[in-house]
Amino acid sequence: MSTPGNSSNDRAARQRIPADDLTTSTIVIDETTILAVAGILDLLTAAAFQDAVDSALDTRPAALIIDMSDVEFLASAGMAVLVNASRRATDIPFAVVANGRATSRPIQLTGLDTVFELCGSREDALRICKDRLANP
Repeated sequence: MSTPGNSSNDRAARQRIPADDLTTSTIVIDETTILAVAGILDLLTAAAFQDAVDSALDTRPAALIIDMSDVEFLASAGMAVLVNASRRATDIPFAVVANGRATSRPIQLTGLDTVFELCGSREDALRICKDRLANP
């Protein structure tokens, strides 16, 4: 008898999940790097998300915004990447845009909105980062 999650059928089902359920793009506005994220952010896609965050931070931006406006699902693995990003970005303004129930609700329920700046729009995040750059 197999245990749940260990049968060959379960492994086959997990292997059929497409790894391209997440897309990221980066733009720079003034001195602020914006990493836009779209799709499903879970255990399967968290490594790609972490790579995108690391790449954005490796450019040594003056400020970083992670825009999750187009994220459809946010699992704990994705929230862990956000916490790691906020820890790495301690010397720069850092904000997360999460304006949907799929993103803002889990961030607020876990208290992560006290760990990093949570904004309802990209414009709000840009304003906050600009203010912090002007008044360190």
